[in-house]
Amino acid sequence: MADTAAPAPTRALVLGNPASGSHSPELVEEVRELCASCLEHTEVHLTTGPGDATVAVRRALQRPDGAPDLVVAIGGDGTVREAVQGLVPVTGDATLAVVPGGTGNSGYKMLWGERPWSEALKAILTDSGVGGSARLRRLDLARLAETRNYVYLGACSGVIADALITARELPLSGRERYVRAFADTAAGYEPYPGRVTVDGRVVHEGPTILANVGGGPYRGGRFHVMPGSLLDDGLLDVCVIGGAVAAADVPDLTLNAAHLDHPATVYARGRRITVERTDGRRLPLEHDGEYQHGIGASATFEVLPGALPVWAPATP
Repeated sequence: MADTAAPAPTRALVLGNPASGSHSPELVEEVRELCASCLEHTEVHLTTGPGDATVAVRRALQRPDGAPDLVVAIGGDGTVREAVQGLVPVTGDATLAVVPGGTGNSGYKMLWGERPWSEALKAILTDSGVGGSARLRRLDLARLAETRNYVYLGACSGVIADALITARELPLSGRERYVRAFADTAAGYEPYPGRVTVDGRVVHEGPTILANVGGGPYRGGRFHVMPGSLLDDGLLDVCVIGGAVAAADVPDLTLNAAHLDHPATVYARGRRITVERTDGRRLPLEHDGEYQHGIGASATFEVLPGALPVWAPATP
């Protein structure tokens, strides 16, 4: 694990996303009050639409005076994704803290597990020195070559991507919305003809249910798709589930990582990973909870070792 010596934060930009799955003004105010009680300066920005968090972070970090050294992203994986897009290119001394306020919250869970957000944030603000209960980690990111976007949690083709489309039509909220969407999508899912290449070596070719690249071990807050993934080893993991696995079984199998025992599952690591659809049609792909409508038949991911400074517990 990569630890980075860093001073305690002094100035915070708090991002709240009113459109996220569990947003509430009370949560934003609790975070603001906690930051304000410990730091020299705290400001709040409520996002107004897609991409606004990225713009807000970039503008704040490019100020000649008074730039924040801590970005607190309140929301789900989508909010964190946007904060990362703004933070990484101009990070300077700025670091990231995540407060769960969305649907899946996989990005928070991979760092802090089930610890209450208030406990985690307080540790960052008050106990992040040497020997403290919070530490700064520099996590690997992936960069999607076709869009140049940074991938924080992970990217997935196939059934997990198409489940995001199904979720839009469900009259549910929170994690249960995605769990239901995953199950409904998998029930009638047809594998796509695919190929996955890791550092120039083909590791899978044929019918494909999904190919997950990343990143964090969880997707949708519950599904343990890549349990062996390390967040700062300088490599990207990829898990491929082939067509010999019934798609309808995938949600249950991935709850406890039982898919890894199936011979149709391939798990590999590398620095450059390409996921393709070999019939030339558009590859169904998402990353960090956002469906990638503009992707063609393939997607290539490159590792960016240690690119993201983010706060995590001193002991896992």
